[in-house]
Order: sequence, then structure tokens, then C-alpha cells
Amino acid sequence: MSDDAFNIEGADRPGRWVVTCDHATNIVPDWVNGGDLGLPTADMGRHIAYDIGALGVARGLGAALDSPVVSSRFSRLVIDPNRGEQDPTLLMRLYDGTLIPGNRHADEGDLTTRLERLYRPYHDAIARTVESRDRPVYCAIHSFTPQLRGRPLRPWEIAVLYAEDARLAASVVQACREEGWLTGDNQPYTGKLPADSVDRHAIQRGHPNILIELRQDLIETPEQQADWAGRLAPLLQRVLDASTL
Repeated sequence: MSDDAFNIEGADRPGRWVVTCDHATNIVPDWVNGGDLGLPTADMGRHIAYDIGALGVARGLGAALDSPVVSSRFSRLVIDPNRGEQDPTLLMRLYDGTLIPGNRHADEGDLTTRLERLYRPYHDAIARTVESRDRPVYCAIHSFTPQLRGRPLRPWEIAVLYAEDARLAASVVQACREEGWLTGDNQPYTGKLPADSVDRHAIQRGHPNILIELRQDLIETPEQQADWAGRLAPLLQRVLDASTL
């Protein structure tokens, strides 16, 4: 199922998992500044516009886990679906040292339109998908840049993020490290982001959850994305099966 704001792949799959990809694409809808935020093509291909490689991993995971995948169809620079509606970074005017010209003069009316046409329909799609599962398990897939401007290189291959509910995450961190993967435990980001997608659709509802970040240079190609999905899926299912969740 597709909409301007989201895509649902495998809605009829029977698995417990709900796989999401908040920053799946760098698409700017035509009705937003004529489909142009004023950035060069090179910048729209950077991590500031979307999570490079994450969608391919999410789709591979969903297929391997026989579970649905919900992904966004708009750039995080248009509006960031992984932020609460009151978060000041919901609509970015400056990101990793890059000015976003198309957002510079965006007003409350522009924000409301983007909320109503993109952000809320996307979250409604996730909510419906979660509600369709018996004992859902929420898995958000993201990717991180190897290096922010002026910052040190990030050594982690994979990161597992979580907030207060570490029921699933703690075991996944251990399992990843047993595989020999250099694994960040709430690094390079923390999972404690109130009103983000995981908080909204899983934590507040008591569902087991995990947010996985992969380093972008490791998932640039379809082959790399398929490889990581193929390794992650059995690990995640094994951890879930060994738990009481």
C-alpha cells in the first residue's frame, strides 16, 4: 500500500515484527517549494536528507521476518517524522553545517501543511500496522554517517538504541557483540528521545522495541543492504524467541 506520505510493504505478513524506516528517502513533494529545498543534488544525497541504505535493510528485514515494513516517502528535511510535533528540530533550517534554503522562511502555515499531509498520515499508517499485530514488536531501522563535520570518525558498525525499556535491546547488543560486530550501546545517539517514533508507537504502549542504526558506508549498495538484513534477521528472531516477550 502506498500513499504520498508512506509505503506499507507486506501488510498481510503474519510476523509479530513491525519494521519502520522513518528516514527512508530524500523525496521533496512537488507542493513543497516546487519540489526543491534549494540544495544542490550532492547535498540531497547526503545523510542530512535521508538515512542512506536504511530502506533496503528495512525491506530485507521485513521479508526475512515475514513482517510488514512501513516507510516514509518524504525527506527528513521537509519534516522529520522521528520527532515529536513540538520538537524544535521538527523542521530544520540548519543541519550539520548546511543551511536549508527552502526552510529558511517556512512559517506556521507551512509547518501545519506538512504535518497534515505527510507527518500525521505516516504515523497513522504505523499506528494501524502496530494495532494489526498480535503482541507486536517494534523495530526501527536508521543509519548514521561515519563522520559529522568537524567531529571524530565513528567506529561503530551497528548501534542499538533504547530508552527505559531495554528488554529487547540489551540482549540484541550482547548478540551483536558475540557476532564480532563493533556495536554501539546507545551510541552514537541515545534512544531517549521523547515523542519520537519508537516512544510514540511502542514505549507508550508497552510494546517491546528496538532502534537499530547501521553505519552508512557499510550499507551503500543493495548487496550490502541485503547482507546486513540477512545477518540481522535471524539474530533478532533468535533473541526474541529466547525471551519471554
